[in-house]
Amino acid sequence: MKILIFGKTGQVATELARNCPDDVFCHFLARTDADLSDPAQCKAAVLAADADAVINAAAYTAVDAAETDAQTAHVVNAQTPGAIATACAQMGIPFLHLSTEYVFDGSGTSPHAPDHATHPLSAYGRSKLEGEQAIRASGAQHLILRTSWVFSAHGQNFFKTMQRLGKSRATINVVADQIGGPTAARDIANALFIAAKAMAEGHMGGTHHFAGYPYVSWAEFARAIMKDSGLHCQIRDIPTSAYPTIAKRPLNSRLDCMSFTQMFKVAQPDWRKGLREILAEQSDWEPDET
Repeated sequence: MKILIFGKTGQVATELARNCPDDVFCHFLARTDADLSDPAQCKAAVLAADADAVINAAAYTAVDAAETDAQTAHVVNAQTPGAIATACAQMGIPFLHLSTEYVFDGSGTSPHAPDHATHPLSAYGRSKLEGEQAIRASGAQHLILRTSWVFSAHGQNFFKTMQRLGKSRATINVVADQIGGPTAARDIANALFIAAKAMAEGHMGGTHHFAGYPYVSWAEFARAIMKDSGLHCQIRDIPTSAYPTIAKRPLNSRLDCMSFTQMFKVAQPDWRKGLREILAEQSDWEPDET
């Protein structure tokens, strides 16, 4: 099986490269190969490829920057995925695309099901929702996989930020009223490979959720990172109101993953296991011994 993958250095793309199955050939497109700010170029890349499936593991993810750069976010997160999906429809191959819990407004305390009403609070969330709509309108066989709180040993993410700050600070203030499911990028990569194979064999896709469990606050996640990293930095709970950001974040990022786990026979991942696995691989990690 041949999979064309948009993205090369991001968290999920890196894990796709590291975990590509032996019976799958993965061809990764970096920005120099296909610039996501150029929908026509990305569409042409799909049409020129001899691929059995396409995965989009790249996106505009600067949530706060999108508030003042909404047009770029719209092109990268909406227009380009729509163009890629259109090319996939023409080629008759499945398109797998990552989305986000930011398409919801974060109200309530129950996990959001895939068919729950969407109402993004930010320009980033709106751009991702518009991308979903463009993919569905393309007519392509598709999987829109919404996930949350992605972490890994690569790139910029909450896990790495906590490790860095935990080595130099005695106390860190962390938001405690935003609740969600941290998701290891490796788990997302493995889920995408399973789904891609199934869809290449004719399995239907649709819109689904895939995120880690159990649900925790950012503060609770931070405590787990400190503990498992052997750091002694204390986490002080604060409300979202005490940590203002340019873009609004959803308070409830819980995602109901039942439809995906049942359809593709993939267990919902335990982020605590993912965290321990990442720490075990960090050969250059030196915990603070003080």
